[in-house]
Amino acid sequence: MRVSARADYAIRAAAELAAAESSLTTEALASAQAMPRKFLEGILSVLRREGIVVAQRGLGGGYRLARSPRDITLADIVRAVDGPLVFVRGERPSQLSYGGAADDLLTVWVALRASVRGVLESVTVADLASGSLPPEIAALVADEAAWENP
Repeated sequence: MRVSARADYAIRAAAELAAAESSLTTEALASAQAMPRKFLEGILSVLRREGIVVAQRGLGGGYRLARSPRDITLADIVRAVDGPLVFVRGERPSQLSYGGAADDLLTVWVALRASVRGVLESVTVADLASGSLPPEIAALVADEAAWENP
């Protein structure tokens, strides 16, 4: 599974907004997370359309989260910028069917989607911004093998 730059930047921007005490400009967000400003502008536009952030114009304007960071999961953000969490050949696993020796592959793809959903829906922007991830996330990375690329 790959996480797009759009999803990575969107989550990082949301974490910065959660940690901020007031609205932040695109420039401030881009600078805080070392992201390309123009690319971030497009991401923020999508997040605004999807109801994750709100924009305020004028002096003191910028972006802020549209609701409490405790109510925004990382899954919400990924879905907003990239669509469904897991695609196989551009389709949702539930739309696929296999036969023969690959018949159980559908079960594997659905299990993958459930696993990804379980992680991304259990972490909120508030968790990320506060550095207080849920215990189930810590348990997943406690094994050193989780950090290795075989």
